[in-house]
Amino acid sequence: MRYLLTGTLTSVLLLINTLVGIVPLMVFALLKLLVPVPAFRDFCFEAVRWIASTWASINVFIFKACTPTHWDIRGQQQLSRDKSVLVISNHQSWVDIPALIAAIHGKAPFFTFFLKRELLYVPFLGLAWWALEYPFMRRYTKEQLAKNPALRGKDLDITRKACDRLQGRPVALVNYLEGTRFTPQKHQRQNSPYQYLLKPKSGGVAFTLNAMGKQLDSLLDVTVVYPGKRAPSFWELLSGQVGRVIIDIEQQPLPTRICEGNYQEDRDFRKEFHDWIGGIWKHKDEKIAHFKEELQQLAEINDSQSKA
Repeated sequence: MRYLLTGTLTSVLLLINTLVGIVPLMVFALLKLLVPVPAFRDFCFEAVRWIASTWASINVFIFKACTPTHWDIRGQQQLSRDKSVLVISNHQSWVDIPALIAAIHGKAPFFTFFLKRELLYVPFLGLAWWALEYPFMRRYTKEQLAKNPALRGKDLDITRKACDRLQGRPVALVNYLEGTRFTPQKHQRQNSPYQYLLKPKSGGVAFTLNAMGKQLDSLLDVTVVYPGKRAPSFWELLSGQVGRVIIDIEQQPLPTRICEGNYQEDRDFRKEFHDWIGGIWKHKDEKIAHFKEELQQLAEINDSQSKA
């Protein structure tokens, strides 16, 4: 019963926060769309971003006030709100999103995602993402390029133009390299060489760095680790069933060569890029193993104290 009441209260408060924020956000987004005056559009952008940031701050407060989850955040002192960063993270559960928000919101620039162009037409959300200056990209498939070679390189040009709107504005570009949530079944199907991770997909992050590398100050490698053998569900977080989550943040420079190489056309650079990502992923896998052991030891200590 306790979990049901906690989950219901947390859910209702999050819903109220979302409903209260969505109305003024949509108003400023529509004004930005309808009034083509650059200075006014800049004002609307700042208003939309402030509303979205406030929404995230209130959500963080709701989780802290209503649930017992301890967000064990490490490396947060390195962050700055004035510098643009590329954020990469492992992905296991919907809980990863509030974990990431708890770790870097207010310490780093507001989240920005690269989105498929088709998402621009999602009702309400597409307009909100557009107003937040999220870059919408168009990726051409190998089949499309084979039929029309003139398209080669145009997807990157389109994305670079979309990124031009972010010039001079600090951003935190978020990229989940695995492309999907980790499950034992996916891990086995991939025959992944990592113990706790799926194989990373390099193409998307290479595309991002080629389009925006000059605007990015550094890489934030975020590692999220949960106790137990499986990641908790979002309901388990809402209902107060998640005791502790470790979120480790490791900041490192972005090599100039990595940001400037041609991933699509240069085979040698593609191998170099894969090796770079593979090294990061191997290190992350080792950290997860260490943190899992730490969480297990904490659980054993707590269990022995409760029995004493």
